[in-house]
Amino acid sequence: MWLELKIAAGLEEAEALSEALLAAGALAVTVEDRDAGTAAEQAQYGEPGEGETRAWRRNWVSALLPGDTDVVALLARLGLPPQVEHRLQTLAEQDWVRLTQAQFEPIRVDERLWIVPSWHAPPEPEAINIVLDPGLAFGTGSHPTTRLCLRWLLAELRGGETVLDYGCGSGILAIAAARLGAGRVVGVDIDAQALQSARDNAARNAVAAEFCLPEALPALAADVLVANILSNPLKALAPLFARYQQPGGRIALSGILSAQADAVLAAYAPWFALRVEAQEEGWCLLAGRRRGG
Repeated sequence: MWLELKIAAGLEEAEALSEALLAAGALAVTVEDRDAGTAAEQAQYGEPGEGETRAWRRNWVSALLPGDTDVVALLARLGLPPQVEHRLQTLAEQDWVRLTQAQFEPIRVDERLWIVPSWHAPPEPEAINIVLDPGLAFGTGSHPTTRLCLRWLLAELRGGETVLDYGCGSGILAIAAARLGAGRVVGVDIDAQALQSARDNAARNAVAAEFCLPEALPALAADVLVANILSNPLKALAPLFARYQQPGGRIALSGILSAQADAVLAAYAPWFALRVEAQEEGWCLLAGRRRGG
């Protein structure tokens, strides 16, 4: 037996809530328009088949949970009161692994790079194909912020760089950097499950990359730093990133809604010269260099 928990969330909260539910043990999480089927329904962002979409103004964040989940305790763990608007229903037994896998298809980042789920054959064997099993970690290549970072790495990496991927999730950006010729790649995440997923994916792609918790991050001066997190943690991390990047080093930040860009730019201004490099579906990528180079 399984439970489907739907929690009401606004535009700003939907993605963070989705990630928190996955970290809490949800098998799968989806975001749906809470106004679907009404006059207030919004069109989806992105093209059909492109994968995950940006949240709507009013959302249901829907999580598939084990049948014995204590939902009241889960809501408290997520920092939500028991009276938060939510719906709960019991689901019959099904092949949830197969249904979850069916959500992910190979994704073409550009003519050189594909993200291929481990249960699919590469559509273009001659391209750089990153074989990925996201597990419970964020990072399938379907989200606009991930694609923005991947395209930036494709344009910026020349080979031999030391790359730091902070908030590595499934390891997708770290693995892409290694496949593009980086000399040393280090991925950091606060989630031990994500680190294991990243290590498994690195082995699946036969690349050398180090993955660790923040407190185990080795001393390094990164040539390239990439972080696809969310705006509030990114603002708090600015001084730390300055310590781990050499003067003149290149940096890219995403997980930022376009409306949040100015606040993040201001937080990084003492150490970095950044600009809005690219935007997609309401999300943006900030990029530039560590000052002093």
